[in-house]
Amino acid sequence: MSGQTDSAYLYIKQKILDGEFRPAQKLTELQLAEAIGVSRNTVKKALMKLEQEKLVTFEENKGASIKSFTLEEVINYLEIREVLEGLVARTVARDVADTELGELRLILDKMAENLENSRLDEYSKGNRTFHGLIYTLAKNTQAVELINMISTQLIRYQFRTVLVPGRIQESYREHLDIYEALKSHDEKRAEASIRAHVANVRQTIKANYYYLL
Repeated sequence: MSGQTDSAYLYIKQKILDGEFRPAQKLTELQLAEAIGVSRNTVKKALMKLEQEKLVTFEENKGASIKSFTLEEVINYLEIREVLEGLVARTVARDVADTELGELRLILDKMAENLENSRLDEYSKGNRTFHGLIYTLAKNTQAVELINMISTQLIRYQFRTVLVPGRIQESYREHLDIYEALKSHDEKRAEASIRAHVANVRQTIKANYYYLL
């Protein structure tokens, strides 16, 4: 992509991930072009890139809109992610170093602080940082690429799960379990703990889908 197309792509993508652009919302190329300061053709190219990532959809004679996933699609994606996360956790548990465990511990401590002070946005950022560090340690880069693709598509749903009463406390305990499994280099426990975490996210979304839209 050219520099301008890349800028337009990142601008629109961030609006989607932040929830400012909502599922099924229509996107007007002219308005986006004026907001970003680029041509309509540049916006069109950016939207086509986002369509490849399943964040935007095009309909004939209707233009582009934000991709809206059905509950079944969300659940299917999370079932796939659960398996991939388990695979990644097993490989990381095998070789994770003390310095890397120390970094994870610091992230957890900050997450606990944000939880205690009800800073939900900061807690969610810590959540993503925690998983992101695990991904950087993984040897299976292809699995991580697939996880990141799924996470990007579903982040607007997952981000809002912390608003479900009691879920954020459960989330922290689950991350603590993942950390302890990695610290003990227990591959089976690491896989089981991270799969349980993703399964609980899935169940939370399933039970609160319309609230989370």
